[in-house]
Amino acid sequence: MTDSYLGFANSTLGSRIAAALGLPQPLPLERYKPGQPVIKGGVLVGGGGTPQLLVSLAAAFKAMNAQTVAHKDIPQWIAIANQAGLMSGRWGTDGKPGEKVKALVFDATGMDDSTQADAIYNFFHDAARSVLTCGRVIVLGRPPEACQSPRQATIQRSLEGLTRSLAKELKRAIAVQLVYVADGAEDQLEGTLRFLLSPRSAYVSAQVVRLGKPIGPVAPAVDWTQPLAGKKILVTGASRGIGAAIAEVMARDGAQVICLDVPQAQVGLDEIAKKLGAKALALDIGSLEAPQALVDAALADGGWDVVVHNAGITRDKTIANMKDHLWQAVVNVNLSTQERINDALVASGALKAGARIVCVSSISGIAGNLGQTNYALSKAGVIGMVQSMAPVLAPKGITINAVAPGFIETQMTAAVPFAIREAGRRMNSMGQGGQPVDVAETIAWFASPASSGLSGNVVRVCGQSLIGA
Repeated sequence: MTDSYLGFANSTLGSRIAAALGLPQPLPLERYKPGQPVIKGGVLVGGGGTPQLLVSLAAAFKAMNAQTVAHKDIPQWIAIANQAGLMSGRWGTDGKPGEKVKALVFDATGMDDSTQADAIYNFFHDAARSVLTCGRVIVLGRPPEACQSPRQATIQRSLEGLTRSLAKELKRAIAVQLVYVADGAEDQLEGTLRFLLSPRSAYVSAQVVRLGKPIGPVAPAVDWTQPLAGKKILVTGASRGIGAAIAEVMARDGAQVICLDVPQAQVGLDEIAKKLGAKALALDIGSLEAPQALVDAALADGGWDVVVHNAGITRDKTIANMKDHLWQAVVNVNLSTQERINDALVASGALKAGARIVCVSSISGIAGNLGQTNYALSKAGVIGMVQSMAPVLAPKGITINAVAPGFIETQMTAAVPFAIREAGRRMNSMGQGGQPVDVAETIAWFASPASSGLSGNVVRVCGQSLIGA
């Protein structure tokens, strides 16, 4: 659905009216187009304490052909960058800011006491006004739960408040993220940086990502133009909306896609499958026979590499007015079915080594929503499943993660009453609704062979929605 106000607010007349009336002035988001570089513009690097990821950062930036400059507080970056084959210099002179940059990356991994917080202030105070529109900010830290002292854990946990506040302050469609990098996971950084620095993450902001040691076989060198080449990927609920967008992005990135939806959606399912050169599989996944049917289909395919649990339903009523069959249908399709399918695919060996499971939750599962007790329970359950199953699946070489979309422009949200729809669009730091492709890009990141260090994560695709923040 088209956001008419977004176009109006960015027209010459509309921008003047919006400014005069104090109305929101959201900017169009930059989204990924095949063939474009990871990042268009320079990256300003900073750090506090004794930064521990500079060598890994230099290698990653070299691989993605990024241009970097160093904040005055980490002069050692220039030598490290040059050693990695990067041309780099110092940002700013004589206390004056340097050129505008597309991204800020701050390495806080070496900070072990709150008294070192001034390094954070110095960097962002100097650079906050120097980030270009649709820019990126990434703060790197160590997981607080793995820190060696309470004081180290304290300063590392404080980074969450910092990044969430920065995401609200910087505006201008700038996204801010925090990545906790576990000790020993340094070589897993590139894939996550490529996603978070690029337009692929346009509608992802104020998120906390935990990056751990690789799970499953180490992937060979990734072809970043088609990172999913040769992968066989099941996408449920693929006939329209977010599901169709997921299938399209997977196919664009080289995957062989199996598009699944209910038999009633056969026409749309066949259309999307034909468009993508994919397989169409008409199946009611809520049926008790579905798990075995999927096992049979996967084994006949030689096994699947990725399963994307996108299919879901809503049956909204306040719980006092809700019939039991509405409750049971939503919980069954949105949650119990995923559990049964995962168990069957894993037990049968129908998932290949290094497989990925990606689930679609919702901000309703995080914040709750009036008239959606059944839906919110099911989507919160998806989060619980991801977090509880991650350590169970890790020894089998399988990762599991989830995305939690906010207000996404789909046929479903188009049917929402105007006032509620506008509130959903504007009540986030981006001032607009997301697109189905935003959810799809995030899922493709989790599905990538380069994401073996990501498991148990739940990332909101919501533009930093104020709901449940």
